[in-house]
Amino acid sequence: MKLDVDGLVVLFPYEYIYPEQFMYMRELKRALDAKGHCVLEMPSGTGKTVSLLSLIVAYLIHHPLDLTKLVYCSRTVPELEKVVEELKLLADYYESQTGEKPNILGLALSSRKNLCVHPEISQEIHGKLVDSRCHSLTASYVREKKETDPSIPVCDFFEKFDSYGRESTLITGVYSLDDLKETGKRKGWCPYFLARYTIDHANIVVYSYHYLLDPKIAELVSKQLARESVVVFDEAHNIDNVCIDSLSVHISRKTLDKASNNLESLKKKIDKIKDTDASRLRNEYQRLVDGLQQASEARNTDSHLANPVIPDEILQEAVPGNIRNAEHFIHFLNRFVEYMKVRLRIQHVVSESPALFLKDIYTKVCIERKPLRFCAERLHSLTKTLQLTDIDDLSPVTLVANFATLVSTYTKGFSLIIEPFDDKTPTILNPILHFSCMDASIAIKPVFDRFQSVVITSGTLSPLDMYPKILDFRPVTTASFTMTLARGSICPMICSRGNDQVSITSKFESREDIAVIRNYGNLLVEISASVPDGVVCFFTSYIYMESIVASWYEQGIIEKIQKNKLLFIETPDAAETSVALHNFHKACENGRGAVLLSVARGKVSEGIDFDHHFGRAVIMFGIPYVYTQSRILKARLEYLRDQFQIRENDFLTFDAMRHAAQCVGRALRGKTDYGIMIFADKRFSRSDKRGKLPRWIQEHMKDSLLNLSTDEVVQVSKKFLREMAQPFKREDQLGHSLLTLDQLESEDMKKKLDQTIHHD
Repeated sequence: MKLDVDGLVVLFPYEYIYPEQFMYMRELKRALDAKGHCVLEMPSGTGKTVSLLSLIVAYLIHHPLDLTKLVYCSRTVPELEKVVEELKLLADYYESQTGEKPNILGLALSSRKNLCVHPEISQEIHGKLVDSRCHSLTASYVREKKETDPSIPVCDFFEKFDSYGRESTLITGVYSLDDLKETGKRKGWCPYFLARYTIDHANIVVYSYHYLLDPKIAELVSKQLARESVVVFDEAHNIDNVCIDSLSVHISRKTLDKASNNLESLKKKIDKIKDTDASRLRNEYQRLVDGLQQASEARNTDSHLANPVIPDEILQEAVPGNIRNAEHFIHFLNRFVEYMKVRLRIQHVVSESPALFLKDIYTKVCIERKPLRFCAERLHSLTKTLQLTDIDDLSPVTLVANFATLVSTYTKGFSLIIEPFDDKTPTILNPILHFSCMDASIAIKPVFDRFQSVVITSGTLSPLDMYPKILDFRPVTTASFTMTLARGSICPMICSRGNDQVSITSKFESREDIAVIRNYGNLLVEISASVPDGVVCFFTSYIYMESIVASWYEQGIIEKIQKNKLLFIETPDAAETSVALHNFHKACENGRGAVLLSVARGKVSEGIDFDHHFGRAVIMFGIPYVYTQSRILKARLEYLRDQFQIRENDFLTFDAMRHAAQCVGRALRGKTDYGIMIFADKRFSRSDKRGKLPRWIQEHMKDSLLNLSTDEVVQVSKKFLREMAQPFKREDQLGHSLLTLDQLESEDMKKKLDQTIHHD
């Protein structure tokens, strides 16, 4: 289908289009034309990815000077692969329409673990081990030694890529992770470094959020990306948490003990080199006098330990005199680690700002701020000089050095909390230092500043005005799109009481109430008896789920559920959860039907789709508020209140409702799909909670469905399922929720289209 989107010719690889897809493209084009950022909420299962790709690829082809690159950031590897598949489909459609392949090079990039083809290293299970072993074969000094001593092992795939791969780059086309591995095996090149090298001149790059938001990785991978790029953060409802995690450090007593051992072994290595090759240390000293910039060149393969964000002006400076000498630096770090150990010897919680921490360290052990800022980069320089290959072993001391750099670089937007007990074991003394980022905008600010357009998009971004506030940017457009449906295929409702008229809620005071637990159980028994195939339930936490399931077991409710369907439970263990999901799908496929009990913010709530018969009903037991007694959360709420004037309750409700919407949104993954969404908590019926749900869910929530008992929920569900069971063909959607090109261009439809969009 050839579309005209505000004067831009867009090839869309399907013969029909949803009205909201066209409107989404129009909004996206406005943002690209204005060279600004945007926030777009599009219902799940309405073809958001293909709309994005179609519009941006057309823009790349028709405006090559205004836009040179698309950087598509996704969260998980399966999502990443899905984007590449859509891109391949689009490229094939271009070829079928124009008779020639589009002049576009697109590829996916993932970690070494997902791309390695080395016969031994690729067998490793843990990503860190793969990184470490790869480094031990590809570091520049290992390869230099190989020239004089042929017995030293190196990676043949990297050697061949380094010799031939840089000149003859990939031909135009779209490459998934498997395609890259296939090309690597065929040509004998390393797929990981091939992808890293190709990023600079590819038109479309698909990779994880961390490659842009985590400064330690972004420094290596995304440094060369041009300003004329559009960056898309897909499924971005959690982007603030990703930003915060990428700049936060957690150090336990165990980490400090391991760091001391690291420093001991580094000292032995330095003593050994002093006897055998003292000139190497002298050369490093001279380089550090000249400035860090020279010291950190040739970092293509040696760059496994990149520094956290250091301002460029520091990289130009000479390293402070007291840490230039390798032995002095080890002594300096030892003092720092010992000071940290003393700080962790506490019986009560300590909370302070980075400035206070720096003042304390200066008065007690005379460590100044300036040398601390250089710690991460200085350690990186030392590991290179000592030609260490087993970098994985040095992760504790690297973490400490990163913390030293961060705490001395940032004074605002961070808080330092030392807790004597871990949350999981509140009775055992296990002190932990949390250096927590409070301000999500610190990690993402370089992205907004550097690229001309950044697109924040997801199915659950309501309320839209919250993201520009917490990420501290000004979008040129913020829009939410409705879901045009030929039949009412979602049925959201709020179950606020049981048949005994006792209110149901996961409120802390009512959690142990036997009547509430019984009513929750009866609701699930009734739904499992009347809804066919798969039912997915979400609880607010693992602890809450365990206590409720234990009570249900005693009350005989579990037995009743199992008469209707098989029961599976998500656990914190990923392998166990995968087995449970596999068997849940199997039970739904063979008609037995199944119930899956899972947790909001868990693996299932984020990345797993329950389309069609796998999720005919989703029940949200309670409102998934985050654990509010966490000191880190309290510090962040205080910061948001002081800096952005966001009230604590507003943020907590926003956070809970986006996770609730994410959970119930698993049920509907397309327009032919249908599902029941049950919000089982009386608090959902309040307008301040309900109003923070995405608009496409709110529109289907009639007033008559806001305060139902268990029996009423079952009656509404049965009626809804009877309606959905009627024959429904593609023809029924045509002209309403599915449009041909002629229908799209008609005057009536143009008026209707404007009703599918809501600007904030």
